[in-house]
Amino acid sequence: MNSTEMEGQEQIIALETKLSYLEDFVQKLQDVTVEHTEELERLRAENRLMARKIRELSDLLEGDVPNRKPPHY
Repeated sequence: MNSTEMEGQEQIIALETKLSYLEDFVQKLQDVTVEHTEELERLRAENRLMARKIRELSDLLEGDVPNRKPPHY
């Protein structure tokens, strides 16, 4: 093997090494994205539940407000 072939081989090894690191990095990004998506969905569900409970509490308290103007005012 001459020096040109060795340099070419070293370049291929360097590219394969970089590719391996990039593949690992992309996999980690995908894992974090999935984790964040799951967390976001959980928070959205929690937010919907809290909003529903606030509406229910608000509806319960409606009758306790004296001298409230009717909605057409």
